[in-house]
Amino acid sequence: MGGAFVAVADDATATWWNPAGLATGAYLNAVVEYSQIDDAPTNPVTRGIAIGYPALGLSYYRLPINQFHVVGPTAEAVTSREDQGVLSQYGISVGQSIGNHFVIASTLKMMRAADSHAELDLGAMFSYGVVRIGATVRNLRQSTLTTQTGDTLQLERQTRAGVSVTGHTPGAIGAATASFDIDLRKTHTVFGEERRIAGGAEIWTKGRWFSVRGGISANTVGDSGVATSGGASVALYHGAYLEGQLTGGSDASRRGWSSGARLTF
Repeated sequence: MGGAFVAVADDATATWWNPAGLATGAYLNAVVEYSQIDDAPTNPVTRGIAIGYPALGLSYYRLPINQFHVVGPTAEAVTSREDQGVLSQYGISVGQSIGNHFVIASTLKMMRAADSHAELDLGAMFSYGVVRIGATVRNLRQSTLTTQTGDTLQLERQTRAGVSVTGHTPGAIGAATASFDIDLRKTHTVFGEERRIAGGAEIWTKGRWFSVRGGISANTVGDSGVATSGGASVALYHGAYLEGQLTGGSDASRRGWSSGARLTF
């Protein structure tokens, strides 16, 4: 969906996108994910596993450091695309409902490269009828870690907001969702400064046996280009899904693919 997911995520992926989304999800959900950016010569790979139910989420992500903004001993940005090791993220997400429509939540993360630091994500979700409004703040403490190559990785604070609308029909299309996200502040990446906007849509068949989705995102600062994406989910049996997506376009920082498996109870 082009990354427009802050106000959509209501399963175990909410541990990454917006922990407040767990409160409106299935009783139990588990997701395994694998993704690769087509960024020669390193083709950085991300792996993740997350388990969630409405009151608690557990997650682990293994992220390539060479996709982050890293600085060397002289405080200059490290622009090498060579392997700089991995960043491991262990998270536990908890939330609290306030009334019938509002949820606040947080993810306490242990971030590990060559050394380890604790970090915190915050999320909020407001739901009313077919509309959901979400917001997140990632890396609240803005921790600094040492990479395996001895350089410095600064986990910048990221803020993002989004809105989604979901409708249901009695026909062959069971549900349709449209969403829009926007970054509220700039961050630094290995490709330069970034502040993104994204929009996407998703359609599920009746009974949730099959879905297709797509989206577009763009960087509003710099000239990194536009990324377009599309994907699908198919049920092997009720509650068990295989999923995949492709991202293309002129934005080199986003081109790639991902696959995953999901169990929902």
